[in-house]
Amino acid sequence: MKLHLNGPSNNTLKAAIKITGSKSESNRSLLLSALYPNISIANLSNSDDAQFMERGLTVEKGTVDIHHAGTAMRFLTSYFACQSNREVVLTGSHRMQERPIKVLVDALKSLGADITYEKEEGYPPLKIKGVAINKEKVSLPANISSQYISSLLLIAPSLKNGLEVELVGQITSIPYIKMTLGLLDEIGVKHSFEGNTIKISPKNDVSETLLTVESDWSSASYFYSIVAFSEIGSEVSLSAYKKNSLQGDSVLAEIYTALGVETSFEKNNITLKKIAKEYPEILEVDLVNAPDIAQTIAVTCFGLGIGCNLAGLHTLKIKETDRLEALDVELKKLGADIEVTDKSLSLHATSSIKPDIAIDTYHDHRMAMAFAPLAFRTSIIINDAEVVSKSYPDFWDDMKILGIKVVEL
Repeated sequence: MKLHLNGPSNNTLKAAIKITGSKSESNRSLLLSALYPNISIANLSNSDDAQFMERGLTVEKGTVDIHHAGTAMRFLTSYFACQSNREVVLTGSHRMQERPIKVLVDALKSLGADITYEKEEGYPPLKIKGVAINKEKVSLPANISSQYISSLLLIAPSLKNGLEVELVGQITSIPYIKMTLGLLDEIGVKHSFEGNTIKISPKNDVSETLLTVESDWSSASYFYSIVAFSEIGSEVSLSAYKKNSLQGDSVLAEIYTALGVETSFEKNNITLKKIAKEYPEILEVDLVNAPDIAQTIAVTCFGLGIGCNLAGLHTLKIKETDRLEALDVELKKLGADIEVTDKSLSLHATSSIKPDIAIDTYHDHRMAMAFAPLAFRTSIIINDAEVVSKSYPDFWDDMKILGIKVVEL
């Protein structure tokens, strides 16, 4: 599906949008509810990823295909490894079979897991024979994707002796680790996180518990971009969000103040308000704890005609696509002056945007959604626009609520 986008005739916005639960929190909650049946979940994400995760957890034997769902691949690897008498082949899309998983598999094997590679070593598909895991100590690099670490932490309380995880080196994804530990708090699991060591105590059962998933801050990022492009006085209200969020991407509220967007919290809503049109010449941000919002911030700065230096982006190269290279190619199509390395992005200020450029999404939901707000600056085309269903199926309908003209080509 190819969409042509044009901004509204009036760039002063007044709107309220309800965003479904965080994909990250939903997948964590789903795994915990599979381990402990007394857990129920409210405000579950309606994303493709959460649906693949939910279905995958029910498979007793055979093939589990999670398509593009990277979180599900990491979490289900650990889940099936500790499920005695269950045997599966865990696989995904062509791109998923190019995404490394050796660090997690090695960690699980050191605990006694029975996992073999069906094709290339270090990559899915994986043949997993579930066993009872009794070993209680594991170590892995600290600078890897937090999903590997969270995958182990989530199964830890269900193991006979719990688990002690030693992270070797400098930890780069603390907010997502804390999100996982926060959910373990909610179900009564005892744990500690001191220095580079995380200890999770075993827990045989959980009393009746309702986990309410906060809405997705990554999804909120696109509305921050839109409000940044809008007229002073514009307001967009989003629900449901917490001021003390478990999600690392909640740093958006702080970052976008430099781009003229004020965030206010009331009950379970946030309101984004455009209050200024004075920006720094260059926005400098280290996104090591929130790399998923890098695309949005880069596109926002380009649309505002300012530069940015974004650091801490080393994990973006192993996402749905190599997001740094994708940003480099697509922003240059629009006239951007940009350079990327394997862990950073530098954008120089430009004063014009080429119209009616077709943006390729590379099967990456965040590419489609990060570029869509540019419709407030110029007409733009999004290729393979249906990819947004991976995390935000209602995205294009919500763009229409804001007045963006969305026409299928």
